[in-house]
Amino acid sequence: MKRVLITGAAGFLGSHLCDRFIKEGYSVIGMDNFITGDKKNIDQLQNNPHFEFIEHDVSEFVEIEGELDYILHFASPASPIDYLKIPIQTLKVGSLGTHNLLGVAKAKKARMLIASTSEVYGDPLVHPQTEDYYGNVNTIGPRGVYDEAKRFQESITMAYHRFHGVETRIVRIFNTYGPRMRLNDGRVIPAFMGQALRGEDLTIFGDGMQTRSFCYVDDQVEGIYRLLLSDYVEPVNIGNPHEITIKDFAEEIIKLTGTTQKVIYKDLPVNDPMQRQPDITLAKKLLGWEPKVDRAEGMKITFDYFKSLSEAELYKSEHKDFSGYINK
Repeated sequence: MKRVLITGAAGFLGSHLCDRFIKEGYSVIGMDNFITGDKKNIDQLQNNPHFEFIEHDVSEFVEIEGELDYILHFASPASPIDYLKIPIQTLKVGSLGTHNLLGVAKAKKARMLIASTSEVYGDPLVHPQTEDYYGNVNTIGPRGVYDEAKRFQESITMAYHRFHGVETRIVRIFNTYGPRMRLNDGRVIPAFMGQALRGEDLTIFGDGMQTRSFCYVDDQVEGIYRLLLSDYVEPVNIGNPHEITIKDFAEEIIKLTGTTQKVIYKDLPVNDPMQRQPDITLAKKLLGWEPKVDRAEGMKITFDYFKSLSEAELYKSEHKDFSGYINK
């Protein structure tokens, strides 16, 4: 039985990856320090004999006993609300955390896949974004802590591949959604759905003409799984290329939820990208992958998940207390 270490295991994407690798017959070690993850996301695995959990911050030295075949590094804050509140921790997990895990991969002769992001393209001047585009990033802007952490993560990963011969893979993840997203994490899908369920007006930042492309979590996990097992070492975009304006998306959510709220507009945050659409030509060619779940189907499943939350969860204004991590 092959062993895989998944960091950020209690997060949205990390927990779905744990489920997938258990289903595929792997022995899974989940690692998380719960700074943004949630224990309930991995409750379903706690009694599984092939799942082991280690509570640990990967920015500190990482030690794994026994053989290890694969590492998937998904530990990182991933929403603007989070990484604006914990900027140093965001930089550390992308730099020190990646360095520590590459050291484990080198020692264990394990293949390591890192979770990069479409944010490495910044506010892109090329549309749609291909893997050979270098990006348009404000290194000292408030969002730079996330963008640059991920760009550095890619650089050190390729350095370990070239210099030490470590087997590495890099996935550039575009907007992904589905069950287990945190309701109040600041991203547009949970924000709109939470507002709809609470009877609040839907908030659009800017004029609503900025675009996003939303990929359902099962499709994203399938792309990541195929990339890990491929022979390709350079970055690969995994996302859904079907683009929509935020204004049109708000109308879709109002229709889906059957609510009658109006849309209100607020100022656009600094360096918020105006366009986000992956070119997935490479993923199609290399991995035979493209998304299968259309937005209407995926959004219905996601809305049903948010509807299942308790009233206390629905009306909780802050889902995470970072006070215990701020001085680290």
